[in-house]
Amino acid sequence: MAETRRQQIIEMLKKRGEPITGSELSKQFQVSRQVIVQDIALIRAQGYSILATPSGYIIPIDKESTSHLKNVVCKHSGYDEMEQELTIMVDTGIKVVDVIVHHPLYGKIRRSLNIGSRMDVEDFMKNVRKDKAEPLSTLTGGEHMHTLEIPNDRAFQRMIEVLKEKGFFVKEVE
Repeated sequence: MAETRRQQIIEMLKKRGEPITGSELSKQFQVSRQVIVQDIALIRAQGYSILATPSGYIIPIDKESTSHLKNVVCKHSGYDEMEQELTIMVDTGIKVVDVIVHHPLYGKIRRSLNIGSRMDVEDFMKNVRKDKAEPLSTLTGGEHMHTLEIPNDRAFQRMIEVLKEKGFFVKEVE
């Protein structure tokens, strides 16, 4: 039964193309959310790349793409500025893959985001505000780095221009 459920989870994640929450999966299979968490761990151990995002679990789609990854350092504070920053990024066609902070004691801390649309930004910010969650950047005075999936240089340059206007952009990291 458990192996069949894990195979069905894999198929659902492959076909859906968008995140599925652990709660949705637990309802679907009539098991606890903890069972789903354990299933995801076992599926990952089989070699599947499953990302845990703020919107749920997803298997990234392998696609031929002209996009590439770049890293930028930004600095801001508060929920409103965080929402503005993310919105600027997705409005220029850029996907926010993750957020990284370099903490003096704990080293590099990375959290997957996979935010690629205004709807993703809204969902993410709704969860942040609901949970009154402190962003990772509060550990570093607001400074943080994002890995970004860039469709082209024009989009990237436009994003930098708007982030600079808002005072959020610090630097690009090679």
